[in-house]
Order: sequence, then C-alpha cells, then structure tokens
Amino acid sequence: MTNQTRRSSTALLVAVSFIGSSAIPLFSATSAFAQTTFNDVPTGYWAQTFIQELASRDIIKGFPDGGFRPNDPVTRAQFAAMLNKAVKKSPIRGGVTFVDVASSYWAASAIQTSYTTGFMSGYPGNVFEPTQNIPRVQVLVSLANGLNYSASQAPETILQTYADASGIPNYARNSVAAATENRLVVNYPNVQFLNPNQTATRAEVAAFIYQSLVRSGQANAIASPYIVGQTTTTPPVQNQVRIPAGNTIAVQYAKDKILLGPDEKVPLVLNVSQNIANSQGTILIPAGTQVVGELRTVSGGAQFFASELVFANGQRKTINATSKVVTTTEKVDKGVSVGGLLQNAALGAAAAAAISAVTGDRAIATEEVLGGAGVGALIGLFLGRNSVTLASVNPNTDLALTLNADLLL
Repeated sequence: MTNQTRRSSTALLVAVSFIGSSAIPLFSATSAFAQTTFNDVPTGYWAQTFIQELASRDIIKGFPDGGFRPNDPVTRAQFAAMLNKAVKKSPIRGGVTFVDVASSYWAASAIQTSYTTGFMSGYPGNVFEPTQNIPRVQVLVSLANGLNYSASQAPETILQTYADASGIPNYARNSVAAATENRLVVNYPNVQFLNPNQTATRAEVAAFIYQSLVRSGQANAIASPYIVGQTTTTPPVQNQVRIPAGNTIAVQYAKDKILLGPDEKVPLVLNVSQNIANSQGTILIPAGTQVVGELRTVSGGAQFFASELVFANGQRKTINATSKVVTTTEKVDKGVSVGGLLQNAALGAAAAAAISAVTGDRAIATEEVLGGAGVGALIGLFLGRNSVTLASVNPNTDLALTLNADLLL
C-alpha cells in the first residue's frame, strides 16, 4: 500500500482554476509533446477518451513505464493533492489540525487547503485518514460541495435513477443528487449502478474531473454511454454469461480472523478461492479474482456484503451477494494479554479501540486495522469498561457468498 500510495500521489496532475462561479483555465491548447496514449489504456477502454482528452491538455500524466494504471485506487491524501492541483478557491473556513497528518507529511498542505476551501472534511476527533482509499461517493460529494453545485429538484427524485440508491449514505444524498444533475457521474460498467461505497480508481477520478470541466464549459461533452443523464445508445453486450442468483462463491482472505466492534462496518477485499466454470469447463471467474465489499456488524452478528468483482485484467463487474450472518463472538476482559487474541487477525477500528481500552495495550499494530475512523479517536468510547464482546469472523470458512441477483459476465 505504501509503494502504491507513493507512486500514485503525483501521477494525476490537474491544472484548472475555479474562482467563485467563474472558471479560469490555466492550461494551454493541446501540447504537441503531451503523452496521450498509454500501454494499459487500450482502444475501446471505457475511460479512454476521458483520459486521452485530459492528457492532451497536460492535465494528467502517466508513469515512466508508459502506463496510466487506470485501476489503481486513490487515497484521501492523493485526492486532496489532485484537488490542490485542480482548483484554486479562496478559503471559506479556518484551518484545523488533523491528529493523523503530521506537518511533514507529503500531502499536509494539500489536505489543509482541501479543508479550508470546503472540498473535504475529516472524521470525528479531527481525524483525516490520509491513507484510506476514498470511495466514489466521497469524490462526488467533495466536487459537488466544493464547486457549489445544487440540485434543482428533490434529491430523492434524482436518485431514483440508481438501482443501488439505498446504498448512498444519508449525508451524501443531496450532494450526489447535485452531482448527478450536473452530469458529473460516470458509472462503468452499468450506468444504473453508482456503487457509492466502492473505492474510486484513477480512471474514475479522471472521468469525474473531466465532467466538471464539461459542466464549466471548458471541455466538450463526450458521448459516453456511462455518463448518467446523457442520452446515448446502450453499450452493446457481447457473449454475456449469466450466473443465476442462488449460486455460491467460495472466498479466502490472508488473515485467519477478523474482529469487529459494536455497530462497525469496514471495507474488505476477499479473493475467489477456486475457479468458477460452466458445464463446458470454461472458467467464468478465475481463482484469485478480487471481491470488493464491506463487512458489517448486523443484528445477530456480522455479515459481508459484496459489491464488485475485480478481475486480473482490471475488468470490474457489479455483484450483489452476501455471506451468511456470522454469530461467533469473542469476549475481551480487562488486563488479558492480547497476543493470542490478535494472532493472524485483522481488526476493525472500533474493535482495535475496544481491545486497547479494555486491556490497556496501546501498541496494537495499525497495519492490522481495517478502514474506518482512527483508533485513537475511538478509544474514549470504551474507557472504563471491564470487558467488551466483539464479533469474530473466520473469513476463510464463514464468508462464502450467495448471489442475491443474477451475475452478468
């Protein structure tokens, strides 16, 4: 993760200035020396035109190996850096000291600017989570709020366009509706699925940024079938395979155990553990394919909700599947040694905070903590307790997925 963060942090270079309601372009006409093709963005790739158009203006750049790495995730710090390159806006509020952003951190200045200009905010306890992968919904909220977009009709009416609108967090619904009405939203592979909580990729962020240029009159509209609200023909589907609802997918994870605290949900990426083939032996989903989703504490236990398959070639497919509800729990008592409890385990931030508060052990390895609010900000919720009960999941046996809807490949 560290290397990926480092190599992606400066690769998307944006040069547009927004001042008030006026947009002042800071880039020149197409450069004869700009790299506009990339060895990992083939002809016909869904975001090719977005990437190529921005590259032709020297707004985005690739890597020395000739690639763009369109499917690399974008962290909150990286997105703040992109915003800092993309827009120039006067501060609308004072600065804040984020407890997890040192003054020497590479993106500290960009993070502070993204906050003071109203594009980004932190989590409770002045936590920013700079290395956390940023979900698509946060990117859209940031752009809509920072650029002062608003919806002209009821947000719930606009959001009906999405088949998965129920997954849009309450705090984001007005902003996502505004972004939708202003045609910032680009949904691949299915325009009707926003996948709001899915990590944004470099290609997706490029598409969102390009659409903001279109909205401000600085770029010509692209006739892509994946832009929400744009009237185009439906993209053709060739040799589509359907795996019916009710089928199961076996999965695996690098850790033997995942612990969750009360009312916790964490992003989680599993891997398909064995090839899934049709009756003719054709492999439809290879072993090792990533399953992106969220592990949540629910009534009665914990459950994994899958939202997307990511194949080795970067192709993504929306999936609607869940695991069973896992009812196993572990009780952590005051003063107990955490060595055995944490052996080959991953923790949600709330679980880590609960263990730390109850046992008095403040040295829980942060690399074992899954996404969410910072551990330090949550410890106070559990101080004074003599014990805490955590949801305990064995991902390699408990999280086999059942398709809730047909899977189209």
